[in-house]
Amino acid sequence: MSRRLTPSMTALQCFEAAARHLSFTRAAQELHLTQSAVSKQVAQLEEMLQHHLFQRVRRRLQLTPAGSLYLTEVDKILTQIDMSSRYILSYGAETEVLRVATQPTFGARWLIPNLKGFGKRFPHIHLDIRSELEPFDLLQAKADVAFFFGQGTWPGATCLELFSEDVVPVCSPELLAERPFDNPTQLAEQVLLQCTSRPEAWHEWFLAQGLSSQNSYHGPRFDTFYMCIHAALAGCGIALIPRYLVAEELREGKLVVPLSHVTPSNGAHFMAYSEHAAEVPKVKDFVEWIRARC
Repeated sequence: MSRRLTPSMTALQCFEAAARHLSFTRAAQELHLTQSAVSKQVAQLEEMLQHHLFQRVRRRLQLTPAGSLYLTEVDKILTQIDMSSRYILSYGAETEVLRVATQPTFGARWLIPNLKGFGKRFPHIHLDIRSELEPFDLLQAKADVAFFFGQGTWPGATCLELFSEDVVPVCSPELLAERPFDNPTQLAEQVLLQCTSRPEAWHEWFLAQGLSSQNSYHGPRFDTFYMCIHAALAGCGIALIPRYLVAEELREGKLVVPLSHVTPSNGAHFMAYSEHAAEVPKVKDFVEWIRARC
């Protein structure tokens, strides 16, 4: 096995501080070291990397191209270490971390409201909730529990169906006031807001109305339903959104349904966790809490 090229933390801190101040003296003052100690650490780092990281121009310190590139990477490393260290400070000795992955709009509109009271009921479980657009990795332990929309199949995982959904077209009241819609054909002529995670949504909606619109795949495309909702609020076009995600906007009249053609989505919302984690107390507690709220 090849030897790892691993500089010391002190060397990285000395380099970062010197690069930020462009001064060994000021870096030494910040780190409570001598100027010669900082200079020596940087020199050892340059020897290890076989590149000069600094050069002197008119008696002033400047980063070389290699130094600028390395600073970007070192910043990431030191920031991550700082975040991880502060992260641990927030836990007590008995605290367990439960990592939860969720799609952004589902997390904001459904999951978070349903977590009210969880911390009081389970004070020893610290939730680490992250929005993810890419597929989650349960088997590699990057998440203990994941929420997803689909058909409920996930190799090596237990998938529990939470609920199905209906989708409805929504738009701003101002857009509807300009031109009331009598049939789906008129809707197909409008700007259709697309959600990246549901590329077939409009196509399937028109098929359910007995239509095949060439316009069903055209229109501005957004990563999340959250962005689609705000685009609809801004009057950018018509969005096709699961009704539960826009219940508040519909109730308050900020969005309206131009045509009352409601269709079920081709899938459902699921909660998943690794088969090996079924009896892990923190996972079991969380799963039971969520199921009780469905």
